[in-house]
Amino acid sequence: MLLLASALLLTQVDAESIRLSKADIEKLGNKYGSKAKLRLETWQSLLTELANESESNKLERVNNFFNQVRFIDDIKHWKKKDYWATPVEFLITNGGDCEDFSIAKYYTLKELGVPVEKMNLAYVKALEYNQAHMVLTYYPKPRATPLVLDNINGEILPASKRTDLLHVYSFNGDKLWLSKMGRRTTLVGTSDRLKPWVKLQSRIENKDLNLR
Repeated sequence: MLLLASALLLTQVDAESIRLSKADIEKLGNKYGSKAKLRLETWQSLLTELANESESNKLERVNNFFNQVRFIDDIKHWKKKDYWATPVEFLITNGGDCEDFSIAKYYTLKELGVPVEKMNLAYVKALEYNQAHMVLTYYPKPRATPLVLDNINGEILPASKRTDLLHVYSFNGDKLWLSKMGRRTTLVGTSDRLKPWVKLQSRIENKDLNLR
């Protein structure tokens, strides 16, 4: 039974991993070009380079890495009103919207060992732009004011300093909260209520490396 449990655990970890083999990268490079291949190689190298760094360094480096990618609206980029891209899709196409930036940072930090319990994907309203927006929030401690990782403002700041953002709700691997000033206020259910999130998780776990 112990051996079976260990095998199941290893299977789960592998299923959730965003690491790519050299063969995967070569295949994707042949299909999508040398620049796409280089972005994937740099990303995978970053995972190795940051493995033993502090969480604060991981946050800074991962935030800066993905904020280099172009912002492109879903309608223009994917010909869809709302599409949540995997980190691979985001990097191959060198573009995406706020959800894609936040998702790529979430999964990369998760791969680097940052506990899911410390992170939330947060739906907010960007007041200066008067539009819905998504950021990644990080809680150093459960009751602490979270830090905000954002593609609009590249500086990692406490949510209390981001008065340009109105927090609405947030979620992570399996939970969904209402939120205020970045804080989780009321647990309202599970994140499987968010269909785009469920579809995204399925594509990542099934190692779907083809663009939509």
